[in-house]
Amino acid sequence: MKIIGIDPGLQKTGWGVIESAGSSLKFVASGLIKPNPKEDMAVRLLTISEELTHILTQFEPSHAAIEETFVNRNPTTSLKLGMARGAAIVALAQYGLEVAEYAPNKIKKSIVGQGHAHKDQIGMMIRVLLPNCGELSEDEADALAIAITHAHYK
Repeated sequence: MKIIGIDPGLQKTGWGVIESAGSSLKFVASGLIKPNPKEDMAVRLLTISEELTHILTQFEPSHAAIEETFVNRNPTTSLKLGMARGAAIVALAQYGLEVAEYAPNKIKKSIVGQGHAHKDQIGMMIRVLLPNCGELSEDEADALAIAITHAHYK
């Protein structure tokens, strides 16, 4: 099965596509969607949705997974993250995908073995699990971690 993982964000939305067959994982592609921060909120959300739709058309995943929203100390930040997440979920649903949602701690535990792992630990494990992935941003590594988590639980 081909899985797309999404690490939503208003400044950078990471995405990663893997193929999973049994316990075998294969890196397909990853990248970042970076809306222009000078644009209005609606345009930024549209950018996330449109670019993700292009990615879905290009890689044709059969499954999708996204990180659940966690509540920050700053409620405004949490709301903005939720809007970016919503734009991504709409694009996935319009493409016809069922969207699985995973809590950040579950993703970390699935990849590193503990629910409070640091970003650098996630990146290191992604490079071990997907040796052909090359250099990745933190957001790409997180998106691939979300896809791998889905592969483990699907």
